This record gives sequence, structure tokens and C-alpha cells, in this order.
Amino acid sequence: MTEVWLHPNRRVLLLAAVPVGLLAGVSLALLSLATTAGWRIAAWLLLSIAVLLTFGLLQQLLRPRIAYREGKVLFYLKSGGPIAVPLPVVEAFFLSQGPAHLPGSRNRAAETMNLVARLSQRESQWAHRKVKPSLGSWCDGYVTIRGTWCEPLTTDVLRRLNRRLGEVSRAQQAAAQEEQTT
Repeated sequence: MTEVWLHPNRRVLLLAAVPVGLLAGVSLALLSLATTAGWRIAAWLLLSIAVLLTFGLLQQLLRPRIAYREGKVLFYLKSGGPIAVPLPVVEAFFLSQGPAHLPGSRNRAAETMNLVARLSQRESQWAHRKVKPSLGSWCDGYVTIRGTWCEPLTTDVLRRLNRRLGEVSRAQQAAAQEEQTT
């Protein structure tokens, strides 16, 4: 079972649902008021788009930024499945500050709090990965998750992540030692 360690930014996703809801409302109103086949087709197309957008938003709402499953830390920083990093490779989490990568020219200078996962230098195959730039970056063994697109980053969140990383690491080491003795 997958254990969620870092949630997406639910506030932004729910805010994005407002125009989608308005689109659905307009399409339903148009559908009920349509008197010609052309208007009905347009209303159904708009409603279809609203439904597809709703499913996309729900998918993003349920998709964590970081999770854990079966000895792997899962980083959801690209389309498709997560990047699954073996637990021993992830050393620690810490906070940093960096560009928010928000759309629009006014937002170019905006900064946000970021979460950084430090990966083991000895595991050079994990040093670089291609990720969606708006969600984060993965370079030189450091995975940066932009705070814009995850739950609010606080020292409590940081403590929780590092505590859980330590707990599952110790449990995995204990299981490995027990397996060696039997």
C-alpha cells in the first residue's frame, strides 16, 4: 500500500476547479436553453470538456508529490508514473527557497519555499532525472519540489518527512539484519 508523505497543493487545485465548474454550469444552461441542434452540440462539447478537466483535476488532487511503497520513495514530478528511488538512496529532506515558476511575466521574480531531497552521492545513477520544470528539478543528486505545487511547507512538515524517512529506513535495516541471521 502506498503511504503519502507529501500532498499536492489542494488549494490551487480547488481554485482551478472554479472555472471548470463555471464552464459546466454554462454548458448545462446552454443545453437546457438550446433550441437548435447546433447549440445542443456546442453545449455537449462544452460539457464534455468540463468533465475531462474535472477528471484531470481530480487525478492531480489525488496524486501525491512524495509517497512511499515497498522500500521505494516515489517522486511524482512528471507525467505518468512516479520516479521510484530505493529508500537507502534518499538521505534527508530540507527546505530551501527558489523561483516559483508561475505563469505570466509579472510572476517571473516570485519565489516560493521548496522542499529538497538529498540523494546519496555514491548512487550516481540517481543524480539526474528529467522532471516537469514547474513541479521541480532533479540535478546533482538533489530533488527540488516547488512549494507552489505541494502542501504548505513548514518546519513541522519537514520534521514529519525526516522522521518518517528515518523510521522506514531503520525498519528496513532491521528486517535486512533479521533476514541475514535466519
